[in-house]
Amino acid sequence: MAKRETPEVNAGSMADIAFLLLIFFLVTTTMENDSGISRKLPPMQDQEVEPPILKEKNVFQVMVNRNDDLLVEDELMDLSDLRQAAVDFLDNGGGVGPEACDYCQGARDPASSDNPDKAVIMLVNDRNTSYGTYIAVQNELVAAYNQLRNRTAMELYGKTFTRMEADYNDVNYTGDKELLEEQIQRVRDMWPQKLSEADRAN
Repeated sequence: MAKRETPEVNAGSMADIAFLLLIFFLVTTTMENDSGISRKLPPMQDQEVEPPILKEKNVFQVMVNRNDDLLVEDELMDLSDLRQAAVDFLDNGGGVGPEACDYCQGARDPASSDNPDKAVIMLVNDRNTSYGTYIAVQNELVAAYNQLRNRTAMELYGKTFTRMEADYNDVNYTGDKELLEEQIQRVRDMWPQKLSEADRAN
């Protein structure tokens, strides 16, 4: 009896199918972009120039320890209270004479910051601080600046600073972008974001 030959499978089209599947998945798959915290680094300073001397009352110290405890001016504070504490410090306006702030609406405590241009928030993190706590503290401090900028922008221009930035970045915005840029810069100059960061080894 003759031996029956096993029919061969034509695998030539399998490569085409695999190639088409590869293209399909490349086209339909969405790549997730990493996002981070937006920060503008200070310009390089000449080493021969001595850094300015800061008065202690113009520095608002925020510290996060290895246990994620929040200490503000050496006192324990809940994260929910941090934003308002930062606003009170920045908006204090305790300076007199050339250091006076005519747009500040704070308590004008002479023991606190003189004006927003002098006020510095110093954030100190332990190296063992959790990333989640670090981000949450950062968000509250930046939100304090945004709150004051929004208030001032509403008083001067009738819309929030957040809205002004969104309009400036909108390619379909039909208003005067040069004027809008000047207005945005004016509000930034009134409330400069001076956020200094450092970490502790232990």
